[in-house]
Amino acid sequence: MSKLVTIYGGAGFVGRYIARKLAKDGWRVRVAVRRPNEAIHVKPYGTPGQVEPVFCNIRNDESVRAVMQGADAVVNCVGILNESGRNKFDAVQHEGAERIARIAAAEGVSRLVHVSALGADVDSESEYSKSKALGEEGVLQHFAQAVILRPSVIFGAEDQFFNRFASMSRMGPFLPLVGGRTKFQPVHVEDVAKAAVAGVEGHAAAGIYELGGPEVKTMNEMMEDMLNVIHRRKIILNLPFFAGSIIALAGDAVQAVTLGLVSNGILTRDQLKNLRKDNVVSEGAKGFADLGIAPTSYETVLPEYLWRYRPSGQYDAIKDSAKNLRMS
Repeated sequence: MSKLVTIYGGAGFVGRYIARKLAKDGWRVRVAVRRPNEAIHVKPYGTPGQVEPVFCNIRNDESVRAVMQGADAVVNCVGILNESGRNKFDAVQHEGAERIARIAAAEGVSRLVHVSALGADVDSESEYSKSKALGEEGVLQHFAQAVILRPSVIFGAEDQFFNRFASMSRMGPFLPLVGGRTKFQPVHVEDVAKAAVAGVEGHAAAGIYELGGPEVKTMNEMMEDMLNVIHRRKIILNLPFFAGSIIALAGDAVQAVTLGLVSNGILTRDQLKNLRKDNVVSEGAKGFADLGIAPTSYETVLPEYLWRYRPSGQYDAIKDSAKNLRMS
């Protein structure tokens, strides 16, 4: 019988790529999510019955244990960018991660891969980064042989980074930006998935891997590249951090007043704290090279999914060709 892997958050942005690759490698995949009826898109990743979404609340021991029964390996991809309701950074990214590792150890699971984030730091002013670091500590406390992945900002067809700014660029002559000088090392979601699969299949030694792409770019430079891809001429308006603080405070206030019905999808105060620090791989850290993976340049991938933000969408290339036609 083929081996079984449980992927917590396996229907999300990163998790779905891991699920697809493991299914292709012959694994039975149990995708643990809060809303299985909204995760049916993972079922075609394998043969009928090979990939199944199941209900799980990672804030509950019994729920986590139930979907882990019989699993040979476990992957935790659960993470949030903004707190909402009971889904707080500490509950999800610290306690939830520790709970999965503790139960995995008790159930005799062979391998555990935990997806964290570059910049995880227990001393960070950001609750997001602090909870990521505490989650890592909790994982290693219970499952010392875990493989922990720390990716920089992740790009791909469903990302919440380039898609978000590309959508913003369609409105008005300006593209407002906070933290324009902050450096990032964007990493392709496919490469993160490959790293996770290496951990699940025993091709990666235990430890922490910092994952960054081949380019180190400032936020400003990434936005210029994005605008070139979507064929839009915009003035990048670099806002100072104090202006960002006002925007973030207003957005957080609206979310609080509406009791979370209106989510702050623009900029939170916690995200602003992270924007003050570069998000690049540390010197000497284990990374893609140690996993035998050559990271993908974002410049080669962006045109594959950002074309829909061009003024004429898929027809932009046709219009450019038409301009070059000459009357005979």
